[in-house]
Amino acid sequence: MKVAVVGYPNVGKSSLVNRLSGTRTAVVHERSGITRDRNEIAAEWNGRRFTLIDTGGMDLVDEDPMAGSIREQARTALADAAVAVLVVDAKSGVRPGDEEMADLLRRATIPVLVAANKIDAAQDIPLSADFYRLGLGEPIPVSAAQGLGSGDLLDAIVERLPEGDAADEDDELTRLAVIGRPNVGKSSLVNQFAGAERVIVSEVAGTTRDAIDLQLEVDGRPLVVVDTAGMRRQAKVSDNVEYYTTLRSQRAAERADVALVVCDAGDGVTSQDLRIAELAMKAGCATALVLNKWDISALAEEDLDYQRAVVANKLRLRPKVLTASAKTGRNVGRVLQEAVALGDRMRTRIPTPELNRFVAETVEARQPPAKQGHRLRLLYMAQFEVRPPRFAIQVNSRNRVTRDYAYFVENRLRSRFGMDGVPLIIDFNERQSRER
Repeated sequence: MKVAVVGYPNVGKSSLVNRLSGTRTAVVHERSGITRDRNEIAAEWNGRRFTLIDTGGMDLVDEDPMAGSIREQARTALADAAVAVLVVDAKSGVRPGDEEMADLLRRATIPVLVAANKIDAAQDIPLSADFYRLGLGEPIPVSAAQGLGSGDLLDAIVERLPEGDAADEDDELTRLAVIGRPNVGKSSLVNQFAGAERVIVSEVAGTTRDAIDLQLEVDGRPLVVVDTAGMRRQAKVSDNVEYYTTLRSQRAAERADVALVVCDAGDGVTSQDLRIAELAMKAGCATALVLNKWDISALAEEDLDYQRAVVANKLRLRPKVLTASAKTGRNVGRVLQEAVALGDRMRTRIPTPELNRFVAETVEARQPPAKQGHRLRLLYMAQFEVRPPRFAIQVNSRNRVTRDYAYFVENRLRSRFGMDGVPLIIDFNERQSRER
């Protein structure tokens, strides 16, 4: 069930959503209009789970085309929601924009709550009474900054939610981060996934500021797609909002299982694309690269083979390089299928007997190294974690494990079990621990 959080620009919607959900998912800043897209964030209160939809500020009289897109996103959020929360600035009093939004909300067929925000001290509570005249019932005084009244607001939300089943456990949920340089088509790709104008798309680089969570179902299986803001080289990030959003993009990869690094096919795979892929891999994401805008690219198939060779040479995980066109929809289904497959491979559990047969084959293929006349021996292998897969190999001496041989084992493991693009962690443990 979804709860739409709407309001005039810069009344504190994102701060309030962060407070209610107990996260810092929405970008918060003093500048008006930082939230441009619909951002869906999971929340739970009194045993009920629901999704908060953090929308852009709805200035109903703004002529800016981007403001029009934001209004449309907010209206769509209301259409999807079971409850609406109108956030107002208690210290500013009722403004014309509040009244216009109240008119819109009174025509809605769902329960509407008024959250009078910025009540940062008990003596400010009477300020909320001014909002009775919006005709939407008793305003609830809250402070997103201090937390005052947030429990009362959550109680009111849960009371108005229709009865429904609790959310499913997320053991099988795949979290997908869509990352890449600005203006390579990340938002357009996500819109193709969703089949709707879910994320605002513009020709201007950097129009997606929030890490936007989108809940999908693929062949009956849950998938959460995160469409992140563009990741620029740090030297080029001069605006602190863009810097904060870049940091959020990196964190999005850290909370995902799978990352799609979107590249511009016209540029090929750039050094910056490779750097972003490395960040995703270091965050523990299974990774694939997507050459978007393939429909207008001058690259030929032999050029694509070269790009794949470069990626295989530069990146240890050997991620796939896919082609797609978010504009025409070409290969978008295949990209989504690869994301789901990568999520499955992240949850792969390999039986211990198979792993020990793999160890024997590996030793036969290449003898382990020796140091000072004593050879490394691989004694036993088992898997003990997934997401990402983690393995332990018992050896006679950790000191005899060379980096080169460790990479050899990792590459054979990846090839043997079809784990290209998946981070593998292999711990080499001595048979008997030594006191230090």
